[in-house]
Amino acid sequence: MRRLAWKASMTETLEQPLPSSSTDRSTPNARSADHTALPEVIHVRPWIDPVVDDSGHDPRSRYVERFWLGVLGPTATWLLRRLVAGLDRSPDGYEVDLVDTARAMGLSYTSGRSSPFAKALQRCVMFGLAHQTSDGLAIRRRVPTVAHRHLRRLPAAVQTEHETWSQTVTLDELSRAHQLAIAMIDAGDDPDAIEHQLIAVGVGNATAADVADNLARL
Repeated sequence: MRRLAWKASMTETLEQPLPSSSTDRSTPNARSADHTALPEVIHVRPWIDPVVDDSGHDPRSRYVERFWLGVLGPTATWLLRRLVAGLDRSPDGYEVDLVDTARAMGLSYTSGRSSPFAKALQRCVMFGLAHQTSDGLAIRRRVPTVAHRHLRRLPAAVQTEHETWSQTVTLDELSRAHQLAIAMIDAGDDPDAIEHQLIAVGVGNATAADVADNLARL
């Protein structure tokens, strides 16, 4: 597949603001912006950020499901997870065929910036979970805690849950949960399901997330 020049296409596609519902799409400018082409193939590499890499959350974690999903949106969240999963297999980076990726997610691919897939890429950049490089995107392998300005737009119940989640976890709680998690793995349980299983047996959300995250780094 042909690779289009990144700076001449993807930059315009991701950085231009999305049109409001009142935008007249019949104007020349609207037509030109809408048909700015996305590249069909890009290179994805890790975004190295020592602070977030150490303290952030795995994009596939329950924290992201509970608190980032309502901010980022479902399509962008799933796209971020797919891109990070690719970095698990190729830590130094890899090429992504956007056409195949869109179709694998159940989305039609169009080169214009108004498509759901293009908007999902745009939202990853907009919320600081990806940034442009000369030939593609750098993706965060860990995402930061949701900022207060985003959190306050979520339902009150979710805000309260986040406040509870963020409470300090004691060393004893972590130690007990870690022992439980090791026993689960020794029993043959799926490591990717450990966080949910710990919560199911009464371990707190934040504790379960920390333990599962620590095990994933081993």
